[in-house]
Amino acid sequence: MKILQSTLLLLLFVPLIKPAPPTQQNTDNFEEILFTRHYEDQYLDGKNIKKKESMITPDEKSLQLQKDESSTSLPLKKENDEMPTCLLCVCLSGSVYCEEVDIEVVPPLPKESAYLYARFNKIKKLTAKDFAEIPNLRRLDFTGNLIEDIEDTTFSKLSLLEELTLAENQLLKLPVLPPKLTLFNAKYNKIKSRGIKANTFKKLNNLSFLYLDHNALESVPLNLPESLRVIHLQFNNITSITDDTFCKANDTRYIRNRIEEIRLEGNPIALGKHPNSFICLKRLPVGSYF
Repeated sequence: MKILQSTLLLLLFVPLIKPAPPTQQNTDNFEEILFTRHYEDQYLDGKNIKKKESMITPDEKSLQLQKDESSTSLPLKKENDEMPTCLLCVCLSGSVYCEEVDIEVVPPLPKESAYLYARFNKIKKLTAKDFAEIPNLRRLDFTGNLIEDIEDTTFSKLSLLEELTLAENQLLKLPVLPPKLTLFNAKYNKIKSRGIKANTFKKLNNLSFLYLDHNALESVPLNLPESLRVIHLQFNNITSITDDTFCKANDTRYIRNRIEEIRLEGNPIALGKHPNSFICLKRLPVGSYF
């Protein structure tokens, strides 16, 4: 009976018991938690995105900058500086053709080279090292460069060299010349008489053609060899000649048989005032006689 009564009382009171509603504080905390999570998710996503951008963009930019720097700001090496001579020039049967390729120094030559044509470039100086390993050279042509200086021993060991052309450069003086030269051409330079030593041509017993026109010579070079056939000295500053310039003053029987042409026009000298200077010649020099 007692058990039944307690059960009935319990059934009567249960519907009256309701769960307590959440307090305002709990609700606020709940909303705050949701908001915080949402904010953190967005913030972290944004941060991750920025991180990704900050990780990717600088690399891309740096790569681009590196490309730009490598293509613009860094000094570019000329292809000529790194290319083998026989790719930059043309090598054919002992001849090397390096014409109009803007080289500034003599390129390394194959040891068997006999002929070098390096015309119309930007070479400023010739040294003994340029030809130290090339003993078989027979012809060198440096027409139309910017050569101002040549070491005195540059050609002295080239015992087979026959033709040397230095025309249209900036030379003020001549180096020692090799003994077997048959042709020497240094026209259109700035050579003065003091830039030619007294014995420069004396021992060149094979020299046939000498071209020194269009320079700044004040006199005819001394000790010209007997082998000469053609001498071009036109358009210099030659003001006088002597009986020993081409002939021998003390030997009236002496005749220079080989000379075919002497050109002296364009110099401030009246050749008619020096008749004894040509007495040994078969032909009078070309120039002004009055």
